[in-house]
Amino acid sequence: MGAALHIIDAFSSERFKGNPAAVCLLEEIISDSRMQEIAAEMNLSETAFVWPGEEGYTLRWFTPKAEVDLCGHATLAAAHTLWDSGKLAETEKAVFHTKSGVLTVERDGEWANMDFPAEPVQPVNAPKELIEALGLIPRYVGRNRMDYLVEVDSEATVRSLQPDFQLLRSMQTRGVIVTSAADKRAEGASYHFVSRAFFPGIGVNEDPVTGSAHCALAPYWSKRLRRDDLIGYQASERGGCVRVQMRGDRVLLSGQAVRVLRGELAD
Repeated sequence: MGAALHIIDAFSSERFKGNPAAVCLLEEIISDSRMQEIAAEMNLSETAFVWPGEEGYTLRWFTPKAEVDLCGHATLAAAHTLWDSGKLAETEKAVFHTKSGVLTVERDGEWANMDFPAEPVQPVNAPKELIEALGLIPRYVGRNRMDYLVEVDSEATVRSLQPDFQLLRSMQTRGVIVTSAADKRAEGASYHFVSRAFFPGIGVNEDPVTGSAHCALAPYWSKRLRRDDLIGYQASERGGCVRVQMRGDRVLLSGQAVRVLRGELAD
């Protein structure tokens, strides 16, 4: 098959933090079923498959259970891998053709900037299963084409949440994003909002740091806080920061990444 395999910690400058993604650099296209088998074997929240095309690269993302339409951290990991492996010069823009359109990533010093579509949510009535699974009364519930977004009363509530994953798994949605404004009293706080993201329906109970969730979080908090440039902190066990900037109907997501492993898939 001829596939180089990299594991990258995205949205972190330190190994073993942020969100790990596997990146498969393919020399030839393989079947969807084989991609799914490899993703299940990697058993990370996302495995990215990348191969060259006429104008950039094709990029697809798989969890251990299913293919997804949009993934931020594995896109960041894919771009980092192309630069790290010498497939692209560090001054070159990574151009990816995906199920969510053309996505581009550019280096900005130690950071990388990803041009993604905004995925704003619209207010909805909270399903009974959602309320029961979270065990709280939300301040706000919205939904976009992928996820529910739930605002709660405080950062402490976000951090202490212990959802019922079985109930969440029964809901007809990719996942649930829970968020609040940052606690301004927190010593040394350098972020504007916090979040956690749960995707049990596609095999990921809690995702460490979710770029695509920030495509919903950015327009939501941009309106609430009346500013276009924000920093989000995803308060998972590993944790990680995502810089966001609203640009019309697009969101610039910025993060750092570091390689943990480089190898090759056996034929």
